[in-house]
Amino acid sequence: MKNNFKIHTIQSAPEASKPILEAAKKKMGFVPNLMATMSESPVMVESYLTLMSLFDKSRLSETERQIILMTNNRLNGCTYCMAAHTAVSKMAKVDDDVIEALRSGSELNDPKLEALRQFAIIINESRGWATDEQVADFIAAGYTKETVLEVIVGTSLKVLSNYSTHIVEPELDKAFLPVAWNQEMALETP
Repeated sequence: MKNNFKIHTIQSAPEASKPILEAAKKKMGFVPNLMATMSESPVMVESYLTLMSLFDKSRLSETERQIILMTNNRLNGCTYCMAAHTAVSKMAKVDDDVIEALRSGSELNDPKLEALRQFAIIINESRGWATDEQVADFIAAGYTKETVLEVIVGTSLKVLSNYSTHIVEPELDKAFLPVAWNQEMALETP
């Protein structure tokens, strides 16, 4: 593991991280290695889980949220998060064609969902400097100003996890191994 970051257990984690890891274990059945390494900083792991919980409260469907998250994972080259979100998407019954398109960077068949994927790309690649025309086109595709801002929330969530993963390089959890991903699997490059 890069930089020797520890994959904490609930017992070895800093005191303030322990209840957060316990909650993650209760929700997922295990503590993912990313959260276990994030727990080195109670602020980081709490920020990540809090923002994830808030993002889940958006009006976006599970498929729409995963489009934003997985698009950012791919663009940021996060192998860990792409595998984790593939597993989460499969459990949430996101259409397999959508999952595969997101993993490869391919166009989605549904024009509205493709508009969301493209807008997530714009927000990521422009670092939030979407043009007025790009925002207007996104809204014309059937989304709202609320959605514009929620794409930024999803992108922010991925900054926390993708950037952490790049530094701490946690080992991929056994639960995610069947859906491992690498950038060579993508048809398009970021």
